[in-house]
Amino acid sequence: MLDKKNIIQNDVRTVLVGVINKDQTEQQSQEYLDELAFLAETAGAVSVKRFTQKLATPDSRTFVGKGKLEEIKKYVGSRDIQLVIFDDELSGSQILNIEKELNTVTIDRSDLILDIFARRAKTAQAKTQVELAQYQYLLPRLKGMWKHLERQGGGIGSRGPGETEIETDRRIVKDKITLLRKRLAEIDKQAFTQRKDRGEFIRVALVGYTNVGKSTIMNLLSKSDVFAENKLFATLDTTTRKVVFETTPFLLSDTVGFIRKLPHHLVESFKSTLDEVREADILLHVVDMSHGQHEDHIAVVNKTLQDLKAQDKPVITIFNKMDLFEKNHFDEWLEEDVKKQILEDLKQRWQTELQDNCVFISAIEKTNLAELRTIILSKVRAQYHVRYPYKTEFLY
Repeated sequence: MLDKKNIIQNDVRTVLVGVINKDQTEQQSQEYLDELAFLAETAGAVSVKRFTQKLATPDSRTFVGKGKLEEIKKYVGSRDIQLVIFDDELSGSQILNIEKELNTVTIDRSDLILDIFARRAKTAQAKTQVELAQYQYLLPRLKGMWKHLERQGGGIGSRGPGETEIETDRRIVKDKITLLRKRLAEIDKQAFTQRKDRGEFIRVALVGYTNVGKSTIMNLLSKSDVFAENKLFATLDTTTRKVVFETTPFLLSDTVGFIRKLPHHLVESFKSTLDEVREADILLHVVDMSHGQHEDHIAVVNKTLQDLKAQDKPVITIFNKMDLFEKNHFDEWLEEDVKKQILEDLKQRWQTELQDNCVFISAIEKTNLAELRTIILSKVRAQYHVRYPYKTEFLY
């Protein structure tokens, strides 16, 4: 893989930079930076300061304006900051100009996500997918990125980062991309064969924004031991388990979480992993109800499903972390009747909007799991009836 492990070392001090454009409010910008801070924390960095600037359009040379860059430079120079992270995608020339001005390693949101994916990748498929995405990200940024890579002590292929014949470098990267695509095609072929060999079972896939509790729910429903952690992108590789409710079997898959501004190279590279979503019969859309931006997260997931052409599948929306929702919204002095009414109104709203295809649970507290199992079993049996109208062995 690309030698990018030195971009973010544990406990590296970093500042975050975001631009507030005409399409977002100052509050939304801070929420986006909250997520960027969580991404940085997941990668091992420590965020010590945030900078924002209102701009109709980002500066083509340095993304932020000259005055704001000077403000960042003064702070970085006086506080021993080793890394600057921008919340939006930067061009190679912008990275070069910013690093030249700040004299500090600078990356963007996409590079940060790629770094996290590179750390999390365990299987040959995931490692190849991430490496392909890294090279695709790097290709249009070569001119500015060689200086960037030089600071990290890494390089590409057999050439050192000091060799700056850009056309030669582009050829090397393009050859590497071609090789990785071939390798990934072979792995995808094997994965497709494995999926075909799963027989006649109805397939159910967990989808949702990253860090909403999909893996925890997977463990509860399948009684398996899937890695779950309170960090973004804890799961990269799709995990599939056979589950039997009463006497009805089905296949349950956990998939990589979605996120806003997910680098399109990653979506392209993880196509085979996301095929699990495309080929599923039923989707379990998990939502972190305790998150202040859960409605935005729902919109991001629905848009991603639309991009994957998977929006017309039967969906059960699982509103998870209801225990945290109550903790965040109800103080100890609130009367029980008032709490119940608020929760009832909330559930009524979503049940109406989603035509009763939803359930409210806490995976950690294991509350309301019986209702979840009942609604999943009902949907699975309905799918078996559609697919095999003359068979009953799958149902009872």
